[in-house]
Amino acid sequence: MVDTIQILVAMLLYMSAVIIIGITFAKRANKNSGEFFLGGRSLGPWVTAMSAEASDMSGWLLMGLPGVAYWCGIADAAWTAIGLAVGTYFNWLIVSKRLRRYSEKAGGAITLPEYFSNRFHEKKKVVMTIAAVFILIFFTVYAASCFVTCGKLFSTLFNLPYIPMMILGAVFVLIYTLVGGFLAESVSDFMQAIVMIVALTLVVIVGTVSAGGLGVVVDNAKAIPGFFEFFGIANPEVVDGVQQIADGKPLFSEAGAYGFLTVLSTTAWGLGYFGMPQVLLRFMAIRDEKELTRSRRIATVWVLISLAVAVFIGVVGRSLYPTELLTKSTAENIFILLSTKLFPPIIAGFVMAGILAATISSSDSYLLIAASALAKNIYQGICRKKATDKQVMIVTRITLLAIALIAILISLDEKSVIFKIVSFAWAGFGATFGPIMLFSLFWKRTTRAGAVAGMVGGGVMVFVWNLLVRPIGVANASLAFLNIYELLPAFIFSAICIVVVSLLTKAPSEEIQKEFDEVKNGVA
Repeated sequence: MVDTIQILVAMLLYMSAVIIIGITFAKRANKNSGEFFLGGRSLGPWVTAMSAEASDMSGWLLMGLPGVAYWCGIADAAWTAIGLAVGTYFNWLIVSKRLRRYSEKAGGAITLPEYFSNRFHEKKKVVMTIAAVFILIFFTVYAASCFVTCGKLFSTLFNLPYIPMMILGAVFVLIYTLVGGFLAESVSDFMQAIVMIVALTLVVIVGTVSAGGLGVVVDNAKAIPGFFEFFGIANPEVVDGVQQIADGKPLFSEAGAYGFLTVLSTTAWGLGYFGMPQVLLRFMAIRDEKELTRSRRIATVWVLISLAVAVFIGVVGRSLYPTELLTKSTAENIFILLSTKLFPPIIAGFVMAGILAATISSSDSYLLIAASALAKNIYQGICRKKATDKQVMIVTRITLLAIALIAILISLDEKSVIFKIVSFAWAGFGATFGPIMLFSLFWKRTTRAGAVAGMVGGGVMVFVWNLLVRPIGVANASLAFLNIYELLPAFIFSAICIVVVSLLTKAPSEEIQKEFDEVKNGVA
């Protein structure tokens, strides 16, 4: 009981700091919708970089990714991490500066749907509406993954029922987002990015030492068939989803193959970055595009360290506690298990605040962007064009509440696997917005019709491949090539739709092409 209280005190102290940040920026955030949704384009390079990565990684970095490594070895987790690291770097390198410039040139856009709409100078807001609808759908799913993380964290720590704990976490995130807006979210995300990387590093170092050193951890991993291989994967022996134990050791079947197609499928996670609204908005919000070079370096270093450490935590956990977590879902608690077992309660509380940090930094971004899609883009942009900022803010808060309630309903299943939920939403954003983001920035011939075809084609293909095509590959060994991550085929299909439809429709107006050339040449 004393230990639980100490952990709770540490986490409450952390949560108090986050709330203070929200209150500090509340007055400025509520001045107008531009401040609330984009912070007045005032972010510095450090806040831009760290908040982008913290909001992007979410609780799956501390729970989902280590859980994958703990359950089936490093291949799945490591190739995912490699894809994400490469995607992070190239997104900052080729997209950030031009998007910052173009979003300001295109009518001073403060949301992603508004940028796409202004980019194609549309009068009937078809592109804006489609973009806003997909953002609402996928960010609601994303928010659900964060609420699942909160529920698992609190129920595991305090031995309380999952559903009340999940709802408690959701309420805290909702209140914080309502108060502070984008600027508070970004500043607190900067702090939370630091907490996350410190927590990850501390756990992996102490865990490795407790296991007997790096050599012992690696030898244990190599003893499990396929566990410590980049081109093989461990197969836990399960009955009704529960791994079996014999003589105090977890049982594994023969290692599975991890071929080129699987590697390609897994590293395709990196493509998702080109369509991630929570990251792209940071590019739009930085105060000066020249500072994006420094932001890129900061973000890349943070991502490389965090992802590598997160993967290795799963390996260390399998060495220290091989029989503690016997289902794919509970394997995602390995970070919590290591923290509570290896640290004094008060320190464990601060370490696990890293999970809370990751969850808050992501879920507030998701809720805020989803709310802006409805309030700013659909309500003010289409339904009521003369709506005042005050009316937009009211609709925003109502939308936040509605989205949070839907996300809570999605999160009611305690057996939800965080990594699986995130992977679907990630594919949705990557395929819906990634190709059209790249084409809108770098191909002058892209048309409005092409943009519509690309977004709809990519978004729909994610559902089709995940729900209809991929199960065929799982069930039929001869069609195993169909069992690839839906982001890859959906991204390719979206790109094809954009090119084909753009070439079949009338070229953009001279005004649009002139604006494109000015952005390309750096003309303000």
